[in-house]
Amino acid sequence: MPQHQHPSWVYILQCNDGSYYTGCTTNLEERVYQHQKGLYSGYTSKRRPIKLIWFEEFRDISDAIDLERQIKGWSRNKKEALMREDFELLEELSKSSINRKTENT
Repeated sequence: MPQHQHPSWVYILQCNDGSYYTGCTTNLEERVYQHQKGLYSGYTSKRRPIKLIWFEEFRDISDAIDLERQIKGWSRNKKEALMREDFELLEELSKSSINRKTENT
């Protein structure tokens, strides 16, 4: 059975306390509005106002979900490198993360 493809986005919001929230959606404008208005209880509802600071579009929601899960596990430094499009630093931080995991096992 063919997989249905719908445009989707992974996004990062900055909350009023300086923290970041990562999510994914098939309607970016509506989802940011929902976060801003606190329409759902959760992380961002207590940290408004929020600001959309990064997003990337995907053709398939499953790809967006995969990246969202990956980013949620990242350090603040890695998220900030991604948002600045500092791919060299992002790669360096990824390598150091892998090395720390290897050393701790």
